[in-house]
Amino acid sequence: MKKKVDDVNWIDISEYWNDEIVTNLNFVDLFSGAGGMSRGFEMAGLKGIGGLDFYKEAVETHRHNFNYPVVYGDISLNETKQELYDIVENSIGSDKLNIIAGGFPCQGFSLAGNRVVEDPRNRMYKHMLDIVKHLQSDFVVMENVVGLRSMLEGKVEEKIINDFKDAGYEINVTVLCAADYGVPQKRYRVIFIGNRIGLKNYHPKPLLTSDEYITIGEAIGDLMDLPETPEINHLMARHKPETIKRMGAVKEGESLYKGYSDSWKRTPWNEPAQTIKENHGGVNIHPKLPRVITPREMARLQSFPDDFIFKGSKNKQFVLIGNAVPPLLAKAIGISVMLSYEKSN
Repeated sequence: MKKKVDDVNWIDISEYWNDEIVTNLNFVDLFSGAGGMSRGFEMAGLKGIGGLDFYKEAVETHRHNFNYPVVYGDISLNETKQELYDIVENSIGSDKLNIIAGGFPCQGFSLAGNRVVEDPRNRMYKHMLDIVKHLQSDFVVMENVVGLRSMLEGKVEEKIINDFKDAGYEINVTVLCAADYGVPQKRYRVIFIGNRIGLKNYHPKPLLTSDEYITIGEAIGDLMDLPETPEINHLMARHKPETIKRMGAVKEGESLYKGYSDSWKRTPWNEPAQTIKENHGGVNIHPKLPRVITPREMARLQSFPDDFIFKGSKNKQFVLIGNAVPPLLAKAIGISVMLSYEKSN
């Protein structure tokens, strides 16, 4: 199958990256999780007005770190949607909503003949589309795993683009690498950006080349000698002596267990991390120490600032951090959307 060439409008965001950006643009964050997308958008000068998630610790974390309301509930329920609609109306009144962002689950697509259908597991996609249609935001931003692009030979991506086109949104889509924007992690995500007001959809040009990437050592080196500090989520694992001995013998780039390619792995000190995942406790082994990394170290590798505090048990914190959009990646996307408005004036 011939590889598809993305239709992308790249834009240089470098002159805005280190400035304090102030805009009047607002956003709603669906499937908001801990708030990686929201924090990045705020870094880009955007104003959050509402969020929504069904995971209790995610909502607790979001409410702790942001000043706007977050709905705790099932997005498929009408009462949950209505609670979000009320929040938006109370916040902006007759003004317009600029951006709806979200990363919906995508496991429920299947084929009926040559047509993509949705099973109940994937109702989340349908309900995000319903909210977008109801709130009529200028822009929509969607983040997902790269594997979505190849699902059902590309027909899932095609369906997403066409469904939003039917709702009035022209979509551009491509894959971004978080390391290109200062995240110490080679995390690749497919990013859909669309709008219904006739503007150009921009994706951010990379800010760094591969030889400029932030390394694990640069990101977490100062935490090596820091004792356990629960107030900033720096929580140590309690490994058995035998496990500690075995982890100490794991070489850079290898995993503690054969057959594990993305967990219990020791990533080299002088490179960015591979994609950070929670993996049911089997997170990355520290590059220098015989233990897995702490939630705070994991948060650093996702580019969360140290004053961003995660709620729940240590394992819940790992889930929240591993599932999050890296804030610096979100910042780059937020600046790009801002520039869509600016370039139209």
